[in-house]
Amino acid sequence: MGIQEQTICSALAATADRHGALAAYSDRVDGEWRTLTWADTRTRALETAAGFAALGLEQGDVVALMMPNRSEHVLADLGAVHAGGVPATVYATLAPDQVAFVARHCSAKYAVLDGKDQLDRWLPVLDRLPDLRRIIVVDADACPPGDRYLTWADFTDLGRRELAAGPAAVDRRWQAVKPDDTVTLLYTSGTTGDPKGVLITHSMVLHEAEMVQRTSVLPEQPSGISYLPFAHIADRVLSYYLPIRLAAHIHFCPDPAQLTTVLGEVRPHSFFGVPRVWEKIMAGIQAVLSAEQDTAKKQAVAGALSAGRAYVTAQEYGNTPTPEITAAFEQADRAVLTPMRALLGLDRVRQASSAAAPLPVEVARFFAGLGLKIFDAYGMTETTGAITANLADSFKLGTVGRPFPGVELRLADDGEILVRGATCTPGYLDRPDATADLIDADGWVRTGDVGRLDPDGFLTVVDRKKELIITAGGENIAPSLVENHLKEHPLVGQALAFGDRRPYVVALITLDGEVAPVWAAAHGIDTTDLAVEGDEGDDVG
Repeated sequence: MGIQEQTICSALAATADRHGALAAYSDRVDGEWRTLTWADTRTRALETAAGFAALGLEQGDVVALMMPNRSEHVLADLGAVHAGGVPATVYATLAPDQVAFVARHCSAKYAVLDGKDQLDRWLPVLDRLPDLRRIIVVDADACPPGDRYLTWADFTDLGRRELAAGPAAVDRRWQAVKPDDTVTLLYTSGTTGDPKGVLITHSMVLHEAEMVQRTSVLPEQPSGISYLPFAHIADRVLSYYLPIRLAAHIHFCPDPAQLTTVLGEVRPHSFFGVPRVWEKIMAGIQAVLSAEQDTAKKQAVAGALSAGRAYVTAQEYGNTPTPEITAAFEQADRAVLTPMRALLGLDRVRQASSAAAPLPVEVARFFAGLGLKIFDAYGMTETTGAITANLADSFKLGTVGRPFPGVELRLADDGEILVRGATCTPGYLDRPDATADLIDADGWVRTGDVGRLDPDGFLTVVDRKKELIITAGGENIAPSLVENHLKEHPLVGQALAFGDRRPYVVALITLDGEVAPVWAAAHGIDTTDLAVEGDEGDDVG
């Protein structure tokens, strides 16, 4: 069966048939990993689908999901899809009014919630959600009484009985699902108004997964960690749709504060982080290095990092490392860099990647020093994630790479990035006005980002089109360029540039919460004291 005829349902069936005994998803329960195989995953998905069918789910009904990263989240999503429904994961940080807007806009008929915190966001607005029939709660202790509520355990028991009594009914449901049917509905953040529901189809996610698979350097049945929200397209692709094609093994980390621990235990083959995640890892390493008192060790690490940077830089597009550069790196890698990566749990990583915002080049160079190439990618929810990426044999640090095969990309006269291809959304749910603003008459998606293409076809994202600073003199300035330059200093945590209609640009700067205290202690500065007048000009370099 070609990818044009496949759905997530048929793809899961094929993976379970070929790789049923392999590990699929693991949760850490009471300090031990609990694992579902791919055969288990498909069986549970069918049981969950039978449960939804028993509750009356009809084709196209929306199932709202508000859960952390855990196997139940994937099973609820798969169950809704196999039953002919549309899962819609919403951010767990939504306030009750935001929950009400999203649930009403998509006419959610069912909701699967994790526990008390999620219920606290839904219960105050239930009177505004007349279409919501049933609420399924994973934490049985938090489940309210009443016919409207059902524990996850009771729900899955119902599905198990229904599937045993009539498996053919569930088979008819998932076999009726078409490639152009909606596989998920994801709501944008709504920074310029109410959130918009992005329609994502089976065909879109499978084409995206195929592009990532074709361009990756991962081993067979790779392992990964899921810790970013499933309401975000990146982790949904990398920890849900792509693993179905690769028969990958995903470990869930519902609490991002535990990521360091999970990295050390899992030692994944693939690791994705938004730029801030990479920045925090870098800041932690810099803090440790800054506190090192052994001069010989500091010099050894500095030399190894320099060798790593030289080696990776020499591999950039159009370049080839010399034998001397390669030999210096191999020696540094054996003695220093591999042990450093092992301490981070990144020693087995074959593919490290970043997206959601451009990765500052100084961050990419820092990890290059560790012998870790971070492949920056570019995309958006409306394109099912990445449409460009740096690849192992074709990369330039500071860019977001070149378009994936099959993706058309060009720049408008004002520099806006336009894209067209099989992973682009057909539009927004019940928002023809917004859809018309997004997609032009020729099918080009307007990304809202300003970019530059170099002669080799590598894309650099300059900034959001609407966020460009226009000074009093009429000069257009990308604030991210100013902010990223300021953040190159290890003591700077965040920077915000502003200068609209002014003859100058100013910036608000905050200190890095991990590096600054270490630097202050090394320089004998009491961090409990506020800066006094006259200190602002002191050199901290």
